[in-house]
Amino acid sequence: MGNLLGCVKVDQSTVVIKERFGRFNEVLEPGCHCMPWFLGSQVAGHLTLRLQQLDVRCETKTKDNVFVNVVASVQYRALAHKASDAFYKLTNTRSQIQAYVFDVIRASVPKLLLDDVFEQKNEIARAVEEELEKAMSAYGYEIVQTLIVDIEPDEHVKRAMNEINAAARMRLAANEKAEAEKIIQIKRAEGEAEAKYLAGLGIARQRQAIVDGLRDSVLGFSDNVPGTSAKDVLDMVLITQYFDTMKEIGASSKSSAVFIPHGPGSVRDIATQIRDGLLQASAPQ
Repeated sequence: MGNLLGCVKVDQSTVVIKERFGRFNEVLEPGCHCMPWFLGSQVAGHLTLRLQQLDVRCETKTKDNVFVNVVASVQYRALAHKASDAFYKLTNTRSQIQAYVFDVIRASVPKLLLDDVFEQKNEIARAVEEELEKAMSAYGYEIVQTLIVDIEPDEHVKRAMNEINAAARMRLAANEKAEAEKIIQIKRAEGEAEAKYLAGLGIARQRQAIVDGLRDSVLGFSDNVPGTSAKDVLDMVLITQYFDTMKEIGASSKSSAVFIPHGPGSVRDIATQIRDGLLQASAPQ
């Protein structure tokens, strides 16, 4: 109906290309415009000024011969003051942008190792954006931003990378576990050495106390009982310890049968044997 009345409505964020007798006449901005079709004026087409996005998936190879799929997201829009160039100079804008993205990515990624591709994706995106900006500005388009949104190696390569990472972490964990066990063993050995040292000091003090007690007993008995010698007192102490030992053996429920010659005449022999054994053990070799 608007065409019959010679009027055309242009929506917001859109421009209309007006031709007269097949030749470009002017760019109509948003609003209502008179279109005298009987004078040869006509609408050649509409051009949106909104921000558009194109996702480009490009397969290429890295420097270490790994095939990857690089996904680039390009955000672009047509410039209002260059609407005629954007409408007439390009037949397929998206195909043109895709071709430039392919060219830059396939020239940049093969120079990098796979790990470097992940680390330098911002540099790759910047190179794509600069190349697109130089090329598309001549056709009336502005490149707002370019992003590398995904880098997808082959599935086997990803599995191998995960296995390498897992193996490295397991090796680190094994080293840490070994260090921990080493520290535990060292501390245990230090504790055992300290315990044995303290036990040795205890035994030495115990034996010293026994010797001091025996000496005091012998001296006190000799002074209080006239006519006794230190040898007699020592024999009596040894016999007393002998009987105490026999008592403990008999009182133990787990003790085995022990056959020892015993009698009134054997006591002196036992004391003599004990004394001789102590003297032989203390004599210098």
